[in-house]
Amino acid sequence: MLNRTTLARPYARAVFEVARDSGQLPAWSERLELAAALTASPEIRQFSGDPRISREQMLKLLTDLGEGRFDDQFNAFLKVLINYGRLNLLAEIAAQYEHYRREAEARVRVEVSSAMPMSDEEVAGLSQRLKARFGREVDLEIEVDASLIGGAVIRAGDQVIDGSVRGRLEQLGRSLSH
Repeated sequence: MLNRTTLARPYARAVFEVARDSGQLPAWSERLELAAALTASPEIRQFSGDPRISREQMLKLLTDLGEGRFDDQFNAFLKVLINYGRLNLLAEIAAQYEHYRREAEARVRVEVSSAMPMSDEEVAGLSQRLKARFGREVDLEIEVDASLIGGAVIRAGDQVIDGSVRGRLEQLGRSLSH
């Protein structure tokens, strides 16, 4: 059986192309995020697997919950997912869509785990240094992780920069054991 990433890829690529061609990349991001959140709720998951709920009822439920934020194109997309039993892939489709969008906009998503909260000035400085390093605009996601003891760990795609005290101590321990 194919994994969720593989199943979601053609849908994400298709909606990205529709959004790009219509100049609506941010709007599709918002719609996908909302629809993914809606379908992740236990109530909606329960309904989506219930054979007593028709496809039309499921589509109406989602569009009603979307409170007018879904346009006709997005409703058609939801209908396709419902008809092919792929509604459960919405979170993965949204994540892959964001990847395509960042690539198109020359942006990179960077996750920063810091031992201490960072000031606005520190965030701005880090953002500028990372922008210079990657040659792209940077979307920072910052979280505090006290277990790092000090410093920070930066993840951008498959690149990891470990400047934490915990990381240095682990590295020292590995070198001493050899």
